[in-house]
Order: sequence, then C-alpha cells, then structure tokens
Amino acid sequence: MTWYGEAGRLPPRPSDADVQEHPEASPSGQRTPGDLDVALAQAAVSAAEAVGGYAGGVYLRSSTEGLLRLAVLAGLPARLFHPWWRMHANRPFPVAEAYRSGRAIHLADAEESMRRFPQLMAGLPFPFSSLYVPIVGGREKFGVLAVMRRATPGHPVENSDRHRIHNVARRLASTLGDLDRRGVPVAWDGEPQPVQLPSVSTPLVRIGHFTWELDSGTLTVDDELCAMVGIAPEHFGGTVEALTDRLLHEDVLGIWALARQLASTGRRARRRIQVRGPDGRPYFLELSTAAEQPPTVQEAVRLDGCLIDLGSAPIVFEATDRLPRGVFSMDRLGRITYLNHSAETLLGRARTELTGRVLWEVLPWLGHTVYEDHFRASLMSDTPVDFVARRTPQDWLAFSLHSGHDGLTATVVAAEEPSQVPEVEPAVAPGTVLGPGSGSPADRASALYRPVALAIALTEAVTARQVSAVVTEELLPAFGGRQLAIYLLHERHLFLAWETGFPQGFLDRFDGVALDSRLPGVETLTSGRPIFFESMEQLGDAYPGIPLDAHVGARAFLPLIASGRPVGSCILGFDQPRGFSPEERAVLTALAGLIAQALARAQRYDTEAALARGLQDALLPHQLPVLDNAATVGRYLPGTQGMDVGGDWYDVVETGDRLALVIGDVQGHGVSAAATMGQIRSAVRAFALSGEAPEEVMSGTNRLLIDLDPGQFASCCYIVVDPLTGHTQAVRAGHPQPLLYRPDGVTEVLDLAGGVVLGVDASATYPVTELRLEPGAVLALYTDGLVEQPGIDIDLGVERLRSTLAECGASPLAETADRLIREARAATDRPDDIALLLASRWE
Repeated sequence: MTWYGEAGRLPPRPSDADVQEHPEASPSGQRTPGDLDVALAQAAVSAAEAVGGYAGGVYLRSSTEGLLRLAVLAGLPARLFHPWWRMHANRPFPVAEAYRSGRAIHLADAEESMRRFPQLMAGLPFPFSSLYVPIVGGREKFGVLAVMRRATPGHPVENSDRHRIHNVARRLASTLGDLDRRGVPVAWDGEPQPVQLPSVSTPLVRIGHFTWELDSGTLTVDDELCAMVGIAPEHFGGTVEALTDRLLHEDVLGIWALARQLASTGRRARRRIQVRGPDGRPYFLELSTAAEQPPTVQEAVRLDGCLIDLGSAPIVFEATDRLPRGVFSMDRLGRITYLNHSAETLLGRARTELTGRVLWEVLPWLGHTVYEDHFRASLMSDTPVDFVARRTPQDWLAFSLHSGHDGLTATVVAAEEPSQVPEVEPAVAPGTVLGPGSGSPADRASALYRPVALAIALTEAVTARQVSAVVTEELLPAFGGRQLAIYLLHERHLFLAWETGFPQGFLDRFDGVALDSRLPGVETLTSGRPIFFESMEQLGDAYPGIPLDAHVGARAFLPLIASGRPVGSCILGFDQPRGFSPEERAVLTALAGLIAQALARAQRYDTEAALARGLQDALLPHQLPVLDNAATVGRYLPGTQGMDVGGDWYDVVETGDRLALVIGDVQGHGVSAAATMGQIRSAVRAFALSGEAPEEVMSGTNRLLIDLDPGQFASCCYIVVDPLTGHTQAVRAGHPQPLLYRPDGVTEVLDLAGGVVLGVDASATYPVTELRLEPGAVLALYTDGLVEQPGIDIDLGVERLRSTLAECGASPLAETADRLIREARAATDRPDDIALLLASRWE
C-alpha cells in the first residue's frame, strides 16, 4: 500500500479483517495502530503542516445516519473540545456544511467566521482561521478534513494553501476507498484519537562522540563532533588540544580535572560538565570510564566521551529555577513538559508527579469548566490569556498563558481572592456550565457561550421537532445530561412531544396527564418555578409512589413559559447524582424561557404550515390530462423540513386541439404565497380555456395579479403545443429557461424571449417564441428550486440538470422525472420547493 505523502507500509499484522479502527497488540507486545487510525492521523498531521496550522483533525461518518464523529485530533487536547466530538450533518457548522455540500470552506478570520457561521463563533469566540475540506471518493462521502491556524485578517486563504490541503484530502479519500474495498469499515463510533504534531521550534539534539587516550593526549573523534566544533574532519589534529583550543580556559581546566578524577576512581563511572561551545551556547561534555581497578603507571588510561548539544534547554531550566514566580510548559495535548521549583511549590505537587502528565488530569481543579475556556483561548489564539483559579478554599493562583506552535508556557503566582468568586465544586461533570466567574472576558465567554449557542440554534429551528432536536444536541451536552423529555400543553393536559435517553415506553404513562396531577413535570408548569432533585432519592421522597426510571441519578424539571403563556415542561435527566449551583439554576431557567419561546413560535408555524400545505395540495392538479398523442408528468417536492410552504405550481390545460403547459413560482412563502398561487393558476387556466393567444394569457395574468395583490411577484412560463404538428408557441415572465431533449440525443437549454416577472409593470409585454418539436422530444419545465443554490451560479445548476436529462435519454417519462428530482436534491441540498413538468411523445 502507498500512503499519501510518502510511500511506506504499516508493521506486519495478523490479518486485515481483524484490524479496523482500534489498536491491537502486535506479536512483539507493542500496540500497533490499525490502518484506519494511521491514515487519519497522517492526514491530520499532513494537512496541518501543509497550511501552517497548529491543529488538524478528521471528522468521519459514523454508523448513525447523518452523524459525524471527530476521529482524530492533532495538536489540541481532545477533552477541551468535547462539545465538538459529535456533529450532525444538518447543523449550521462549517464541518456539517462541507460534508453536506461536498464543497470546501475556507475561513480566514473571526469576522468571516462570525458572518457565515455565528454558532461556531459562539462556542469558540477566539481569533483563528480554519479550513474544512470534504473527503469524497467517487460517490462516497467519508467525512471532512479540518485545520485550524492563526487568523489572517483582511487576507483570504491563499490558493496555494487551498491546493495543498485539497491534495491531502484527495489522497486520504483514495486511502479510505482502498480500506473500504478491503473490508475495513470506514466509520467512527468512538472517542477521538489524540495525535501529537511534529515540533517545528525545538532544536535538534546533536551528539558527537570521541575517545581520549589520557596519557598521550590522543583524541579520536567522529564527524558529528567535528561539525559541532566547526572543524572539517580532515583538518582535525587528533589531539585533545584540537578540541580544547576552541573552549574557554575555565572549561578546559574543568574538563582535565574531571578526566583525572575519573581515571583515579578505579571503577566504572560517568560524569558530566557544562561548557560553552564555540558558538557561545551551552553544551554538555560527558566522560566515562570502564576500568575496574586503578591503572598502573605503564597502562594507558582511555576515556570515552561525547559532546551534547541540547539547544538552550540547560540554561533555560537553570534560569527559571532561580525565579520566584512559577513557570511551567505543556505540549499542545496538555501534557506537562517542564516546571520550575516555584511552580512545584505553588501547584502543590512534585515534578516527578507532574511531568509527562496531562495538566487537568493530574490537577483536576484546573480542569473545571470555568477554566477550560482560558486554555482553549490560549491554544487557539496568539494573545496572552490571564485568569485567577482557586487551588484550595483558601489559596488562589494567578495564571498567565502564552502559546506557540509546539505548546504553551504559563507563569503562576499567588493571588488574592477575587471580588467575584466563581462557584467551583470539587467534582464537576464535563461540559457543565457555571456562572460568570471572575468577571474577565474569558469567564463571561465560558458562562455565556452555551446559552448563546442554544439561542442561535433555536432561531434556526422552525418546527417543534426541530426545536426539540436542537435542545437535545445543544443543551444536554452543555450540562452533561443523558435524558430529555419535552411535554406540550393542550387543553389543560400535557402531552409528550419529544424524548431521548429514557427506557422505551417508560414515559407513556405520563402522556396526556391533567394539570391537577401531582407530578413534578406538572407542578413546575403550574407554579412557574423550576424543580431540581440532586438525587433520585430526593425525587422519590418528594413524590412518594412516583414511578422512577432509575435508582441513581438527578433530575431537573423546567417550566416552559413564553411571554407569560404556559407552553409545557422540560425534564433533564442525569446518570449520576449532582448538585445544581445557583448559577446553573439561573442559566437553566433562562434557557427554558428561550425553549418556550421557540416552541410557541413553532406551534404557530405548524398550524400555518398545515393550513398552507392543505391549501397548496388542494390547488395543485391531482391528475394531468391523458392524451393519445402526448404524455405529461408532473412532480412537486416540498422544501427542506422547516421551510415555509412556497408558491410553486404547474398545470396542463387542454385548449381544443392544443395542449398548454404552465409552470410558475410566486415570490415568498406561507399561506399568502399559496393563496396567490391558486389565484394565478386559476387566471392562467381561464385565459387559456378562452382561447387567448399566449402573449395575451401572460399579459392578462400580469394585470390581474397587480390588481389583486400589489407588491406580490411571480415568475411564469407558458407553452402551447400542437401535438399533431409539433408547432409550439412559448412566452416567459422571468422564469428559468426550459430544457429540450431531441430524439437524436442532443439536449439544450432553450433560448425563449421573455418579459419581466408578473406583478411589476401593468404595461409589460411578453414576446412569443415559436419552434417545432420533433416526435419523441421531451420538454422539461421546472422552478428554480431544482437548480438554485446559495453562493453558486445558477447556470451551473441548469447545466447539471441539462446533463442529467441528456443521460436519461428516451427513458420512460416518469423515471426521468424521478431521477431529475433525486439528483437535484442530492446536488443542491434543496433549500426550497420544486415543481417539475415534463411533456413528451408528439405525433
């Protein structure tokens, strides 16, 4: 197998069938990652390096339809990004949009990100740039490759960077396709794998070796030592003076003293001395002897040595140990790589306990949600981050974080208790939202980001089901909840509208309960006050005899009240007992108000949508004319769930020996658009049946629309065909050009003359285009929902539709219509209603 970036093979493994995405034990006892793990990790690292990023990751499809999971994350600690481990493909985030649309998204800075994806910035309000490239192989969508890097305000992502990351995504797609064909499941259902990025700032360690014959002064050296002291190997004199002449006098004396001391020990020994190298930087010179007895005068004493270049590390470590303020460093995965003596004292743990460990695992009090946002801010931006944290009830520490490509350096000093003390409990569930903290911008961002993210998501939710889904996706992870139930009020009874996480059928017994029932879900609504139970025992004691779905856990019952009007109640369930701080209770109560407002709006929408759908269904033709010498097929596809009913329509009218094909689209949505559509359809049909010429049909309908509803617009295409001769007359009012498939296989976009949309100018004229259709031709009329997509030239959508019609050829008309709808839906992520009318088989 050839991996993208470079050729190579994984270590031998028992069998491909046994290895999927999880590591296994190799015969040597080492853990060998699977093909999928390595492919994803290499892609994340390659993508980050290709565009100068500080983090890279891969979202992969999962076994749950429409759900992406973060499979690998390189350069950032996965725990701090737990809320983004799962991403539904329908969410308004760049990862989801890149996956849905199959198009890359490049965000240069926070301003562009906020404009296009406000919900992303609500959760990560930091100045960073990000790139998202779909991983697509043929018709297979595997996932999305993502990179984060420093923001470039005012400068878009360069084409060279786009090209490089797209190449990485293409190579990964090819690799994943190979794995899929080999039977390795290309899906991810577990937690993300952390990946360490290669260092770019840490100097390389150099070691030069030598052998020193102490009595003769002969020195045998390797090429690396010559390079370190700046002497060509052929010019090295072979004596110890050739080396020491390039060192300081005091260092030379120290080396000789150390050498004599080792020679006289009479045992195996090794010592090290720090010297200043020829370039002025600190080096270590290490000497060792293997002698077991003191040598005699006649015996030659030989020492083995090496010169070690560790960069500036030794002097830095020594210098920081002298500072009264604590200094420690972490890599980008949160592992502590160094700390000085003062940091040991202030943090209350020894170096041996801290070095190599993940910060918030070994110091859990720093892993609290109140502080997580500070570390996220530092790792994702290049500005210093300052905050105050409580180590014990009496001790407070002030931290200052400074990040770079390879990690993060922090200083820490003792601090006074802040005037506003964050409520920090000893044990906190991941993702818990707390109060405003110390009042710093990062504290406020940490406290507000979940409510803001939920509020933004709720503004995009239209139906009650969408509102409930948003609450599930945003609210539960924020508080570490596992169960959710939403009841809606109708005629003084509460009916179950949504549930997740509860045992199947458990909540059925509470469906339709009256408002006089003594149940917490009822009493929270009737009293207007939230009710919190920190354990199931508390719940059972407060409501004796109430059925419980679990014996361990906690529950929160929230009233859903919108503008003083009761809407229903919400139940949050937790798997373990937990406390609810005053800040949490306040935030949950506020969020319940947002949810209630969204549900009230959704109920109004559902009522109007049902009315509009019914009206539209009644106004659209239920059956098209059946003729011996012509065939017609119509299709109507409602817009994406949550969109209002549109005004798209089509019709086929028999006018004597001719056939009139009509299609149109009224501006706007809702009951008004559906009603206007019905009026226009009736007007066109009346004019057509009265024998009016095509231009008069369009002009008359235009004047009627202006009289009926000034300010309402509509596009329309009206075509009259004589099935016996193929003679055709067509007029257009701002509508997309029809398509024509000819019997010889040529498929074209017709160029019909046209006028302005209906409803604008009462004196507008609509020129007629005449053409002749051959037997076997197919005429396709459609509304713009079939070809239009935000940010994409509509001509590209029309060309895609033309190409698909050409591929259909002489297929049965119904099959052709279904394929046009199906492929348009897949290609455009269809944001609006679609009407499609095909006519064929002229004699």
